[in-house]
Amino acid sequence: MSDTSKLSTCQIISWGLALLSGVLVIWSTSGAVGFFAALLLGLAFAVFFGLVITGLVCTGYNAGDRGIEVRDVEATLRDMTGITGYKAPDVEEEAPAPAASPVASPAQSASVSVAAAPVEVEAEADAEGTKPAALAAPRDGAADDLKQIKGVGPKLEVLCHELGFYHFDQIAGWSAAEVAWVDQNLKGFKGRVSRDNWVEQAKILAAGGETEFSNRVAHGGVYEE
Repeated sequence: MSDTSKLSTCQIISWGLALLSGVLVIWSTSGAVGFFAALLLGLAFAVFFGLVITGLVCTGYNAGDRGIEVRDVEATLRDMTGITGYKAPDVEEEAPAPAASPVASPAQSASVSVAAAPVEVEAEADAEGTKPAALAAPRDGAADDLKQIKGVGPKLEVLCHELGFYHFDQIAGWSAAEVAWVDQNLKGFKGRVSRDNWVEQAKILAAGGETEFSNRVAHGGVYEE
């Protein structure tokens, strides 16, 4: 709003009030002094009242008074909130889609399977162990009495002979892998080598010693002939 418009508004309001006051004076005095006299009195009062009001109220507006403007409001808001301006929110960039994994062709899949096969075979071989050295027949035609090893009965002794094991020193020399192989290949008696600790007993017997169990077998206290 400009200075001129503010002055015009002030004067219009002031003179409007003065005119209203003059009408009231005419209405209130016309019965006493007559209409013409009341009209003159009302006009005089309106002019006087209008000059007084405009002099008291409207003279406060000068050329330097520019009123309340938008920039005044902005300055006040900046002082109160510390916000200096509007900033558009950051827009998140859409992340690129992950690259699709290449699909292996049938030929590639086959090559992977073939390459993995030896590993599986090797693992299976480790699980089964290694077959110990075997003999086609006992040395000097006489086998040791394997029944002196606790856990080897008559049937299991026959099975050991079928596998080529006739002597204590053969069993005493078995490695862990060889023990695992024998454990897996004793049909009907799997795991007996490890469970009854054949190797340790065979070492004692191969060296010419005896165990409490072998002593009982030698004296016929275990198996019937």
